[in-house]
Amino acid sequence: MAYKAADQITAEEIAAVGVTSDEAERLHVELGRILREHGSSGTEAWKEISRHFLNPNLPFPLHQMMYYGCYKDYDSSTPPAWFPDLGNAVETNIGRILERRGKEFLGSGYENPVASFPDFQKFSMSNPEDYWNMIFEEMNIRFSVHPSCILREHASYPGGQWLPGAYVNSAENCLIVNDKRDLDDVMVIWRDEHSDDSTINRMTLKELRAEICLVANALDTLGLAKGSAVAIDMPMNVTSVIIYLAIVLAGFVVVSIADSFAPTEILTRLKISNAKAIFTQEYIIRGAKELPLYSRVIDACAPLAIVIPTRNSTVIAGLRDGDISWHDFLGRVNNTEANDYTAVQQPIEAFTNILFSSGTTGEPKAIPWTHATPLKAAADAWCHMDIRKGDVVAWPTNLGWMMGPWLVYATLLNGASMALYNGSPLGSGFAKFVQDAKVTMLGVVPSIVRVWKNTNCTAGLDWSTIRCFSSTGEASSIDEYLWLMGRAHYKPVIEYCGGTEIGGAFVSGSLLQAQALAAFSTPAMGCRLFILDADGNPLPGNASGIGELALDPTMFGASITLLNANHYDIYFKGMPVWNGKPLRRHGDEFECTAEGYYRAHGRADDTMNLGGIKISSVEIERICNGIDDTILETAAVGVPPYGGGPEQLFVAVVFKEQSSTNKNLDQLKLDLNIALQKKLNPLFRVSSIVAVPSLPRTASNKVMRRVLRKEFLQLNQRAKF
Repeated sequence: MAYKAADQITAEEIAAVGVTSDEAERLHVELGRILREHGSSGTEAWKEISRHFLNPNLPFPLHQMMYYGCYKDYDSSTPPAWFPDLGNAVETNIGRILERRGKEFLGSGYENPVASFPDFQKFSMSNPEDYWNMIFEEMNIRFSVHPSCILREHASYPGGQWLPGAYVNSAENCLIVNDKRDLDDVMVIWRDEHSDDSTINRMTLKELRAEICLVANALDTLGLAKGSAVAIDMPMNVTSVIIYLAIVLAGFVVVSIADSFAPTEILTRLKISNAKAIFTQEYIIRGAKELPLYSRVIDACAPLAIVIPTRNSTVIAGLRDGDISWHDFLGRVNNTEANDYTAVQQPIEAFTNILFSSGTTGEPKAIPWTHATPLKAAADAWCHMDIRKGDVVAWPTNLGWMMGPWLVYATLLNGASMALYNGSPLGSGFAKFVQDAKVTMLGVVPSIVRVWKNTNCTAGLDWSTIRCFSSTGEASSIDEYLWLMGRAHYKPVIEYCGGTEIGGAFVSGSLLQAQALAAFSTPAMGCRLFILDADGNPLPGNASGIGELALDPTMFGASITLLNANHYDIYFKGMPVWNGKPLRRHGDEFECTAEGYYRAHGRADDTMNLGGIKISSVEIERICNGIDDTILETAAVGVPPYGGGPEQLFVAVVFKEQSSTNKNLDQLKLDLNIALQKKLNPLFRVSSIVAVPSLPRTASNKVMRRVLRKEFLQLNQRAKF
């Protein structure tokens, strides 16, 4: 849609988007005043309009009219949608540090937290000893044995050895009383989807510690060797969080399994991790549906299962021989020891969690998190989302994906409260929970925001307590995130991109920088990015351009091993050398704009991102090829929609007989969706199937999916006109 410049918008045009005539006249007069005082276009006009003109009750088309009107002739693809205020910036976590120690860290050139933030980000890379010592001090991290140094060169690790000699327990650090939290502070807030929507449940640190200690003591009665892997296949609720922290506190290793997985996917993860036990739930309630969970675990031939009843009950029907009900499991603990547990101190490199991320082969990569990884996650939250004592943080996710454990550590290590909604995040129930829990940092996935916007389920709700949003998992859309910001009176969206193997982000946003929609404003603290040119060489510093992203290997908390693949081959083999070290492969295609923002352009390899889940083309194609005996071969690619947003799944189909191209593709699409959702993940959905005579191939017979992706992208664009 073509938008007029802000100073050309009339009262009639304001009324046409759904405002009464009288209100449109009033708004038009107010708009004229703002434009006279702050300029007719550009950043100053938008800053004033977003802060003092627009509000959540005004129709979204008016928000669009104002945003695009202010930036009608703006010479940039990344116009700022939010601006830091120096008065607020000095109150952020980083702002307070820089006001106290800015000259110590940055020398006489230090100005203020906003102006000097880019220099501080560079300082975090060039001075890891000073930077990370400061972070651990600010987060009150307790080491039972202190490291001999922060970073030491090591022949086995391209990124060096972090915190050598340190012993710690990351779960224990979530539960210690210090100046960030005391025993009466609320650590977890939750609501069940089917409960009275005025009910908010709360758990204090004292109560949380007691529950975790009870479960840790019960775990020890199972007779498992310390370091054994224990799986969790549950929704993310207060019980699964307690179990997660108890496993780590007791010196075991969590195996993360998403509660949406089919039995074959559960079995794969249990085998790779060699899990000795699994915590699960009878079933999941979503709306009016009861979705099986324990039965899937049984079908996966899982080891010993501890089964939590979905409803308040001590009896679970159909319990498999040898499995234990939650009631009986907790009953193993002597009451005299129930509220106390001595944390198992472990080397910093000991595993705490095994998570899974699909690579370019059929089997998912098994990525161990060490005790360092939770500290990276919490440090990102401290730096980039400004999470601190008194905050309430909500992020719809699951312990099967990295953002589940990330949320646990990002909140608790920073003294904030974790807000959990036991139900679907797509409707008004969750939106009201955000209001009632007084959430201050709301994490999102773009596909969820799209549903909120399309259903307008936030209408009439007050999200004014939100200080910022954060977004990860998929590419976001400018219009959808303009809508999202407007729901909270234009609070910023901190875009956050990394990976399970990073333990957080390598590129992000900051409350000390202007934020552009669907763009990143800075490398994450402690990270350095490179964009490779067509020859595989890093672009010169600060140069704009587009290409495959590579990372400086010196990243605290990043993975150093894989359970089922060669870590060096996956991340470093064949990469260019910088400062004597191979760069770390990531695989995304990124753009650095002339203004210094970063934009993600999807996977550079044959892995796609569907609904926040990375999946290889090979895994999709294996299902596609077996769906119909008329199919010769298929190619699956992820295609970003026109205007931005999460990738959509396109499938090119080559039929054995040319006459089969007349086959009902709609029925084939339906059959394929059923198969993908049953065999891989219920969240996957094919957007389009296209019959082609053959697949484009290289001279060595490899399918050129990039060619297909480009063709489908052009098809997507033509469909919009």
